[in-house]
Amino acid sequence: MFTLGLDPSFLATIAAIMAIGGSEWYYNETLPSGGKSTAALTLRAMLIVRQLGNCYFLLGMISICVLSAIRRAVPYDAVAQEKLVGGLLTALAIADVTHVGLSLLGMPLALVFEPWKWNGIVHGNITVTLALFICRMAWFAGMGRSSYYYRVQGAKLKET
Repeated sequence: MFTLGLDPSFLATIAAIMAIGGSEWYYNETLPSGGKSTAALTLRAMLIVRQLGNCYFLLGMISICVLSAIRRAVPYDAVAQEKLVGGLLTALAIADVTHVGLSLLGMPLALVFEPWKWNGIVHGNITVTLALFICRMAWFAGMGRSSYYYRVQGAKLKET
């Protein structure tokens, strides 16, 4: 996604701001209603939406902090860098699959098969997450980069 100018941590931060700063709007947009919904949030619902926003923020911060820590911790060991980044991307890819699955599971079945009726929040939760998953899988496939551990026979970490 970096090559498209869309940094995943930026996207997660935008989602966090929308969920935390506009909790009522975000809640009402979680499923398209076909019209303008004005359902007021209970305190519990607002808390849950803000906690979701914090989870988005956490995902963004993990990406920023862990990737920069990897670059600093093992700057000259490409195998170790790739193995650590692979661990991070594995966790994020698993979260992508479960997030999309749970989002689809919570939708009315007719709406699942009518993506042209989805609003921006639904596309963010499903379409954007699938795009991030595809980018993560492309990384594992070695697309657009050199491989030092994944896809390399007999690759080992440097002895210290």
